[in-house]
Amino acid sequence: MSCGDPHETDCSEVLDHLYEFLDREMPDVDRAKLEVHFHECSPCLEKYGLEQAVKKLVKRCCGHDDVPSDLRSKVMNRIELIRSGEVAPEREVVVETNAPTPAQD
Repeated sequence: MSCGDPHETDCSEVLDHLYEFLDREMPDVDRAKLEVHFHECSPCLEKYGLEQAVKKLVKRCCGHDDVPSDLRSKVMNRIELIRSGEVAPEREVVVETNAPTPAQD
């Protein structure tokens, strides 16, 4: 996605790091660059607002479940492996078929 206007930080880079920004998991210098971009670029600001709203909704609806400590540990270890470059992130595979769906009675 790009708004077509030149920016110091490219729209694709901003959107690649949007969740890090939302989760406050990036250095202040990088956060400041993204904040400047959001002030300049309404499409990216709109995407930021949408993702922020979704994150708040998920937290409100699903944020009360306790996560088992072993699951949390596994997830955090996987994140660290991906960040260090030791393991590539898994990609979801979507298979599309043109087969008609059976009619329901």
